[in-house]
Amino acid sequence: MGTMIQGYKLDEQDYRGTRFVDWPSDLKGNNDLLVLTQPQLIQDIHTAYLEAGADILETNTFNATTIAMADYDMESLSAEINLVAAQLARAAADAWTAKTPEKPRFVAGVLGPTNRTCSISPDVNDPGYRNVTFDELVVAYSESTRALIQGGVDLILIETIFDTLNAKACAFAVESVFDELGFSLPVMISGTITDASGRTLSGQTTEAFYNALRHVKPISFGLNCALGPDELRPYVEELSRISECAVSAHPNAGLPNAFGEYDLSPEDMAEHVKEWAESGFLNLIGGCCGTTPEHIRQMAQVTETVAPRVLPDIPVACRLSGLEPLTIEKETLFINVGERTNVTGSARFKRLIKEEQYDEALEVARQQVENGARSSISTWMRGCWMLKPAWCASLTCVRQSQKSPKSRSWSTPRSGK
Repeated sequence: MGTMIQGYKLDEQDYRGTRFVDWPSDLKGNNDLLVLTQPQLIQDIHTAYLEAGADILETNTFNATTIAMADYDMESLSAEINLVAAQLARAAADAWTAKTPEKPRFVAGVLGPTNRTCSISPDVNDPGYRNVTFDELVVAYSESTRALIQGGVDLILIETIFDTLNAKACAFAVESVFDELGFSLPVMISGTITDASGRTLSGQTTEAFYNALRHVKPISFGLNCALGPDELRPYVEELSRISECAVSAHPNAGLPNAFGEYDLSPEDMAEHVKEWAESGFLNLIGGCCGTTPEHIRQMAQVTETVAPRVLPDIPVACRLSGLEPLTIEKETLFINVGERTNVTGSARFKRLIKEEQYDEALEVARQQVENGARSSISTWMRGCWMLKPAWCASLTCVRQSQKSPKSRSWSTPRSGK
């Protein structure tokens, strides 16, 4: 959607339309607002992708949460934007389904990552600082989800996940809205491997990321954005090996050039996708940054006769994650569990926490990892809850929290599992 919108070369007035002529903030770049100010343009883009062979349309709501809309002082418009975006996509999908009833089209209500991170500090000098909380994300995602459902979406797509904790807040909000409404829709999840390190921005490997969110039971789990098909291939292959559900992939059209543009042609993109499909990696395929309707047309054509990936029989095991995955099976040998990060069993650790000497307390945990601990027991007492768990995110934490409001608030929202 963003690539197509950029092609129209809209100016500030185009974004404002007639309704927001006097809006006090600059609005150019607020692509989600276009569902209100340029609805026909958005409808035309949807139609172009449907003509190219798309089966699923994404709503134009990537940044439509109240949190992201705050950049334009438009938090109050979040629900309306999500509602209208869903209605526009619904109308386009229904029109094409009516033309070809044997090939129904579907609408995915998009919930993007927001412009904030719940598990990463925006201030390198203050690693414990957060500019958004789990509960704030839940409120924002809940409002968007209600509006998308009211607008008629067929499923919910939690996409471009770079911070797993944001995604957990989103998934919790979606499930809460389902409970509130008394019915549920299918959920799709798609994360972002940010670079050649093979990790999300919040530091998880593909398998650790999957382990952290598999409890959501999505109909598909995939990867999108940041990388082109060459760079994304090994991570899609890994996901196809471990995922119990369908696997999706939405690569960029290569990597951006010096001008921020994407140069991979539709034909070259299709060749990559064909190889993925024939290798048994895929159930759903699409495109992200730089992909046009012609890219979708070519990908649809080369995969039309290829059988989708067969869901593997994944053995039952305890699958955990910090930044790395941890799988515990019947054959698994002894696992070292660090006990020193325990205020009921370590006088030194308890003293460090009470005295707010968090760097020194972190060193206790680090030493345990260096000495071979695969997980760490963390027991918290009233008044000893302020050690930030992000500091020991590379290992799995076994929490033994006493019943207090503070310890409960610590133990609820974490990136790993």
